[in-house]
Amino acid sequence: MINKEFDIVVFGATSFVGKILCNYLANEYTEPNLTWAMAARSEKKLNKLKVSLGENAAAIPLIISDSSDEQALQSMCEKTELIISTVGPYALYGELLVKICCQLGTDYCDLTGEPQWIRRMISQYEDDAKRSGARIVNCCGFDSIPSDLGVKFLQDHAQRHFGSYCDVVKLRVKVLKGGASGGTIASGLNLYKEASADPEIRKEMRDPYSLCPTGHAFTAHQHNVSVEFDEDFDSWAAPFIMASINTRVVLRSNALLDGHYDENFKYDEAMLTSATNKGEKAAKRISTGTKVSMFMMAFAGMRWLATRFFLPSPGEGPTPEQQLKGCYDLRLLGRTPQGGRVRVKVTGDRDPGYGSTAKMLAQAGLSLRRDVDEGEVGGGFWTPATVFNDKLITRLIDYAGMDFELESLSQAATAIEEVVVDETVPCA
Repeated sequence: MINKEFDIVVFGATSFVGKILCNYLANEYTEPNLTWAMAARSEKKLNKLKVSLGENAAAIPLIISDSSDEQALQSMCEKTELIISTVGPYALYGELLVKICCQLGTDYCDLTGEPQWIRRMISQYEDDAKRSGARIVNCCGFDSIPSDLGVKFLQDHAQRHFGSYCDVVKLRVKVLKGGASGGTIASGLNLYKEASADPEIRKEMRDPYSLCPTGHAFTAHQHNVSVEFDEDFDSWAAPFIMASINTRVVLRSNALLDGHYDENFKYDEAMLTSATNKGEKAAKRISTGTKVSMFMMAFAGMRWLATRFFLPSPGEGPTPEQQLKGCYDLRLLGRTPQGGRVRVKVTGDRDPGYGSTAKMLAQAGLSLRRDVDEGEVGGGFWTPATVFNDKLITRLIDYAGMDFELESLSQAATAIEEVVVDETVPCA
């Protein structure tokens, strides 16, 4: 065993999410005996961030390291037990760091939502991670902790109450208030750029099991919500933009658990818009807008126009006030093969993609180091639901403004109140 200088290094500390995360660790949450450092490529920006965080950050060390500098990245990884990376798009800037972590045995968490990149990293470096003991956990933000841990929370209750896991689970977005940052948009645009040039990636994007291990035996058809009236939630439903990555993560969790939920497990996500005619029209607008946007982003000229004139640039995003006013309310419904039904509610304060994600990512890193026994969970590429235990859910409830709540257990469906996706809805 080698005693490392740091428990955690936040790499990309000067990024949009990185700043929020560092402020959270320095000024909002204090883990006893935690040693951590902030890392980025610009010394000037790091010093500016440190000053902005106030006196609580005065003793936090700074590390200068660029995502393309192998020697600097290796030196950084050798000093710490775990890296939290916020440097995206990960498909452009993330591979070298993951490679080094896998080789050295350094644990790693990030908030990527780029399935094509995750797939490449698994295929190229998972053997190294298993040999070295590095636990690599992608998608530790709004993509995809609420979805993946929400399903785990629901399934645990189903097993305890009915003696059976649910073979069908739905997640529906009841309230979602927040904004987009330039970094997230850049990651999405890069995915479209890669897909437009590579037919294999386009094929991969159509495969909901693309993140499952090679040789998996799952064949169940996965439903993609377009526009439909959801009887279970008594509301019209529309596509949810994060469903693409979230469903893949949840299905990978089932695969890593050897079909623990069910070998024919089905999972889908959507946004609810209400049971009224207005709700139907809203669902159709969302569906049409999603399809048009996806079509347009396949063309380089349209991507350039969008980034040049309409979309925020990397480093831009919701204001602190907007982050504080944000929130989300997600509802999950699961059905067992015997007819049992479980309803779960997952909520969070602050802007989901940034204010809340930063807290999730920080607590995921802390939990991986403090709560997950290396003897029980060895090296490899894990999902949140397969690497973390109930202690992370407790951390998220106690320190990250989230809540996981069991709403009901029954043998028959029960209607819930009308749902609203509206910027004017106040957060609880």
